[in-house]
Amino acid sequence: MTYEPVYTRTPRNAFVPSPVFVGIVAVFAVSGVMTWSHFGNVKVDVFLFIVTGWLVSLCLHEYAHALAGFFAGDKTVADRGYLRLNPLKYTSPLLSIVLPVVVVVLGGIGLPGGAVWIDHRYIQGRLKDSLISAAGPLTNVILALVVAVPFLAGFGKVDLYLTPTGEVGLSGGHPEFWCALAALGFLQVTASALNFLPIPGLDGGSILAPWMSPAYQRAWGLFAPYGFILLFLILWQTQIGTWFVDGMYTIAGGLHIDQNAIQVGLELMRFWKG
Repeated sequence: MTYEPVYTRTPRNAFVPSPVFVGIVAVFAVSGVMTWSHFGNVKVDVFLFIVTGWLVSLCLHEYAHALAGFFAGDKTVADRGYLRLNPLKYTSPLLSIVLPVVVVVLGGIGLPGGAVWIDHRYIQGRLKDSLISAAGPLTNVILALVVAVPFLAGFGKVDLYLTPTGEVGLSGGHPEFWCALAALGFLQVTASALNFLPIPGLDGGSILAPWMSPAYQRAWGLFAPYGFILLFLILWQTQIGTWFVDGMYTIAGGLHIDQNAIQVGLELMRFWKG
C-alpha cells in the first residue's frame, strides 16, 4: 500500500508573526535604545540586546527553512506554525533556542541548534531539498551583512583605553551600543560558517545529503544525531576551535567589525562578572 500525501489548506494566519516573536523583537528594540542612551545598568542592557538579537536571528533562520520548504511543496509547515516565527513551535526548543543562547552567553559563538521539520515526501527534486537546507545559513549571511552596514559606512568607531585601575575604558559616541552590535555581527558570521560545515546533522550536511547515493544517505543519516556532539568537541577540545575563532575574526574584520569591539561587547554581555 503506497502512502499518498494529502495537502492541507494553509491557515489564514499562517504568515502572521506570533506574539512571542513580536515580544522578542520589542525587547530587542527597547534594549537597543537603552544601550544607546546608556540607560540604567548598561551591561544588562547589552545582555538583553545581544541575546534577543540572537533569538530574532534564530527565528529568522528557522523561518527561512520553513518558507523554502513551503514554496518547494511542503504546505504542512504552515499547519505546524513554522511560518509564524514562533520559537516554541520548533521540534526541539531546547536545541533550537536554549542551547544556542547558552553557548552564545558562555562561549561567544553562534552555534547552530535544532530545526523545523520538513516533510520531504512533498519535495520533488534534489536541488529543492538542498535549497531548503541552505536557506537558513544564507539568512545568517544576510544578517551579518546587514549588521556590518554601519561599520562599513564608517560608523561605530570605538576607542579603548586603560583606566587607572587597569580596567578597559571606552570612548567615542555610544561605545557600548557599537560594541554590542559588533558582537551580534560576529555571532552571525560564526553561525554562517558553522551552518555551512559539511557535518551530518547540520545544515551543511543536509545540503550535501540529497546528492548522495541511497547507501551513503543511510550512513550519513546514522551519524546525523552525533554531528552536533562532534562539532562541540572540535570547537572546544581541539586547536581547530582556536583557528576557527581567529578565522571568524578575520572575516569580521573584512566587514570592518573590529575584533576589540567584539570582545568588549561579549564581555559587557556577561553582566554578572561585575
